[in-house]
Amino acid sequence: MVEVAGATLTLGGIRILDRVDLALAPREILALLGPNGAGKSSLMRLVAGRLVPDSGTVRVGGADPFRRGAARRTIGWVPQEIALYPRLTVAENLSVFADLIGLPRRARAASVTRALDRTGTGEVAGRPVGQLSGGYQRRVNIAASLLGEPRLILLDEPTQGVDLAARTAIHALLGRLRSEGAGILIATHDFAEAERLADRVAFVGSGRIVREGPLPAMLARIRSSPPLHEVALTEVPDRAAEAALRRAGFVPAEAGIADAAPALVWRAAMRVGHSLDGAALLGRLRGQGVPAGEVRVRAPGLEALYREALEPAAPVQAPSLPCIARAAR
Repeated sequence: MVEVAGATLTLGGIRILDRVDLALAPREILALLGPNGAGKSSLMRLVAGRLVPDSGTVRVGGADPFRRGAARRTIGWVPQEIALYPRLTVAENLSVFADLIGLPRRARAASVTRALDRTGTGEVAGRPVGQLSGGYQRRVNIAASLLGEPRLILLDEPTQGVDLAARTAIHALLGRLRSEGAGILIATHDFAEAERLADRVAFVGSGRIVREGPLPAMLARIRSSPPLHEVALTEVPDRAAEAALRRAGFVPAEAGIADAAPALVWRAAMRVGHSLDGAALLGRLRGQGVPAGEVRVRAPGLEALYREALEPAAPVQAPSLPCIARAAR
């Protein structure tokens, strides 16, 4: 459904994408993971036909989406921003977008009804978008992309800022769309979301895909590694406590993040298991003056893969299935 080969993109004199290869099949969800500025959104805009590569090729259904309107009409694009008219009702918004994509007048009402039904937004069809919760606005954003019955759906941070109920509804919708035959490309910072939805993941860093593959196989490999440890502090450590943490093999969770606040979570810097269990490690750290509130022993997950791919010098663990030794209350 999607084939990107050797795509390079430069904007404003800055290399945004560098020789990117990517493929997506029908009935498949591919998650793009990477830091801000890595090139995820630009890659999605290439696939959507909004941008053209300096070199390399982009094909959707075998055609160039930048030059072929027929290819673009098979794509549903859901941007990170809410791309709706706040003073119009949900139904009015969808009618406007149905007109903009060129649906015949006689087909618009049925298309709007189907989009409302698929996204579970029929109950708010008569309300202005600006009065809806963030979760409903996100779902209407997706509804607008489905009006043309796209075979390929591109979503940029589709659950950003929504509550658990809205997130669950959006995830269920994406699962249904996949089962109906759609290919789905999603950019997200949410590791739990990617683990739940994706068949494959691609890690994007500095404009390149640094690692890509089937998610189950990648997780099976990482989860055969020793469990990983994390220390949650009750206050910012002083110099002596920080030195004790580093001697024990921990680094701040925010290591490498510019202008990060003082770390209250420290992660094991090495992918090795501690000889002590969580309770014993907690006691030892407290005995060395570390203000430790809890020690979490965690099975490594997708965040560990992400850090391994994009921060190879300091791979650390990911939150998944914690076994927690807590401070006495």
